[in-house]
Amino acid sequence: MFILLLVAPVLLVSGTTFLQTTLNPRERPIWFILFWIVCGWLTVTALLVAMFDLLIVKLESRRAQRVLRRNLKTNSPRPTIDK
Repeated sequence: MFILLLVAPVLLVSGTTFLQTTLNPRERPIWFILFWIVCGWLTVTALLVAMFDLLIVKLESRRAQRVLRRNLKTNSPRPTIDK
């Protein structure tokens, strides 16, 4: 995810600055379209990975709450943490 979030802005900045002449839509429409499709694809992929990460965090939180409730209902001592 870090790489996606690093590459997408780099492509965005490079497409609007030093690659602007290479990506001129009047001269090279295919390169222009492909470049911006790749930028959009990277952005959407980063968004989907972030949503997946949120779902995993939510799932882990629910599991931890279940374990905590189970421990509180049985009045069992806290689990020991080995250091």
